[in-house]
Amino acid sequence: MKKILGAGNALVDIVTYIDDEKILEKFSLPKGSMQLVERNLSEKIRERTRNYKSTFSSGGSAANTIYGLAMLGIETGFIGSTGKDETGDFFENDLRSAGVKTFLKKCNEPTGTALALVTPDSERTFATYLGAAVNLDPEDLNINLFHGYDYLYLEGYLIYNLNFVLKACSLARSLNMKIAIDLASYNVVEENLSSFKNVIENYADIIFANAMEAKAFTGFGPEEALNVFSDICEIAVVKTGSEGSMAKRGNESVKIKAIPVECRDTTGAGDLYASGFLYGIARDETLEKCGQYGSYLAGKVIEITGARIEPAKWNEIKNDIDLM
Repeated sequence: MKKILGAGNALVDIVTYIDDEKILEKFSLPKGSMQLVERNLSEKIRERTRNYKSTFSSGGSAANTIYGLAMLGIETGFIGSTGKDETGDFFENDLRSAGVKTFLKKCNEPTGTALALVTPDSERTFATYLGAAVNLDPEDLNINLFHGYDYLYLEGYLIYNLNFVLKACSLARSLNMKIAIDLASYNVVEENLSSFKNVIENYADIIFANAMEAKAFTGFGPEEALNVFSDICEIAVVKTGSEGSMAKRGNESVKIKAIPVECRDTTGAGDLYASGFLYGIARDETLEKCGQYGSYLAGKVIEITGARIEPAKWNEIKNDIDLM
């Protein structure tokens, strides 16, 4: 099977269930978006929500995807940056427990946190303090980190660190690795459109986007956006929430239904979709199978709190996927 190396912001997710949207309004957080915040604002939000139910897990978009792949049995690695603190140790130990090989830079800044505020309709809004995660520099990368891997998976949130992304892509391409990119969040795409176009048009082999991200990049609805993406890369994927997803490779296109589940929390749905889809890619499955695996894992994670499916459930999940 193919081996997959991920790179992204090393964060600890704090998923908090709020009872209305007043907190989002108070802190000027657009519902459904990912906003980068400074440390003091992150601390204010945590203080304001400390009486609400919260869960903690290692996170960050790419780390969630790589964790899912590792739990499915794919050989994986992860490049990131954490603080020299207990939160950073928690992040690293969580990935290693899944079998992920970690390449983590240790910094003096605190480990980053992603506050996911979940409203009663299960929509999540992120206030992300990147902390040590932003300390990834192009100079931290060398060709040895990439040896032995077949795919590089990048989260779109890294686009704020464009020089790092460009060097990672260049090193991966020099080893004939394929490059998969998730677009992250619609507002991130809007704010960094020229940078995204630079990376995607020059390096992307696989693109993952939800409908809002796809529109932010292309200006079109899901089906038209899928066609635009497929003209740029080898495989394009556009996710449309409860309506499922679409994938296209060359002249082949497929529509995949979402599995019927009771939605509790959408945190990690896109990340785990990518886990399932890339699992299929790693096993040279058909485009339809890849999409079905992605849809299945996305459905499983939205039934629970947070982006981490408990380890005890993964054997059952893998068996279900292998029977598809």
